[in-house]
Amino acid sequence: MIRSLFFAPANRHDLLTKFPRFRADCYAIDLEDGTPEGDKDSARARLDEAVRMLRGVSLQGRLYVRVNEASSKHYIRDIEAAVLCDIDGLIVPKLESRDQLFPVDHAITRAEAAQTGRRRIEIMAGIESMRGVIDAVALCAAHPRITSAFFGAEDFASDIGARRTRTGDEVLYARSQVVLAAKAARIIAIDQAVVEIRDDEQFRRDAEKGRDLGYEGKICVVPRQVELSNEIYAPTADEIAHARELVAVYQDAMQRGIGTIDFKGHMIDGPLLKRAEAVLELARQLEARA
Repeated sequence: MIRSLFFAPANRHDLLTKFPRFRADCYAIDLEDGTPEGDKDSARARLDEAVRMLRGVSLQGRLYVRVNEASSKHYIRDIEAAVLCDIDGLIVPKLESRDQLFPVDHAITRAEAAQTGRRRIEIMAGIESMRGVIDAVALCAAHPRITSAFFGAEDFASDIGARRTRTGDEVLYARSQVVLAAKAARIIAIDQAVVEIRDDEQFRRDAEKGRDLGYEGKICVVPRQVELSNEIYAPTADEIAHARELVAVYQDAMQRGIGTIDFKGHMIDGPLLKRAEAVLELARQLEARA
């Protein structure tokens, strides 16, 4: 469950120290876009220090490191430094081919073999380019370590030369392709960022649309978005109550040999039952975390 993926620059330890204040499901130390070119080497050198600091304060939620893209001179160095840290996963941005994962898998395998009992390192795939979207189905299923994927709308729009709008229709096809690919691979699908950082209503509209499409969480670039995303990607009390009632009615009907039922004016069958059960499972996970 990743309702909120919250980024902070790797070179800004003053911001990283604030991670525990915000209840994100996943935190990302960003060596890529968030860290200026001139600071990338020094940020990488202090990466283990940052991770140790966050583990020392018992940070809740997953802790990932976003490395630079595969075409960057920093890619291999970032990977080699990150896998030596006590992290939960690596974010590989702008993933476009299975071959780009070879150095990641090699470095993780070596690190896990050298440190008995360490955490298993997962991979989050960033689908953010024309080629990435076109090959999203294959990329999301490219390696067993890939447990989640996100759609990067801003990079994708720049890649195709699209004009960004508030409705986001220009990226709807790509956005839908990525969530479909993630779901087909049975991994977590994380939705695009909203760069209007002071516009809560725009974030709400975009997050609701992402949830309607099937996304399970959202990229967050400021703390307020973490709070909103956690709320929007969690079932409401009414949804939970509705799901419980639906499951109970359906189970009763099954016991009486009725396969399709009328529930509050809606035809209820197997697919809607599965949806209701998913709502209750998510509610159970959230209750366990509380």
